[in-house]
Amino acid sequence: MEKNIQCPLNYTMGLIGTKWKPLVLFHLLEGGLRSGLLQKKIPGISNKMFTQTVRELERDGLISRKVFPVVPPKVEYKLTDRGRSLEHILRSLDKWGSEDCS
Repeated sequence: MEKNIQCPLNYTMGLIGTKWKPLVLFHLLEGGLRSGLLQKKIPGISNKMFTQTVRELERDGLISRKVFPVVPPKVEYKLTDRGRSLEHILRSLDKWGSEDCS
């Protein structure tokens, strides 16, 4: 994704500002997860949307994807250093939301 020097918030929202991206990133904060387990942690996401979301996050350098040469195929996703740099933001959003859910 090309940086928009005019508006840093616009750039950031372009990277993580969809319904599913913050959830994928949040669930990877504790470490790498296999594809199926990661998808199960996000209720309501379709296979198509999950695939699209992780591809975009990988393309933007926020997560990495490792394919293991086994049958059946095993794929694991984990945060890159760039993705990990969003930890404070993601945890703050989670904390803010938990105050209204209590």
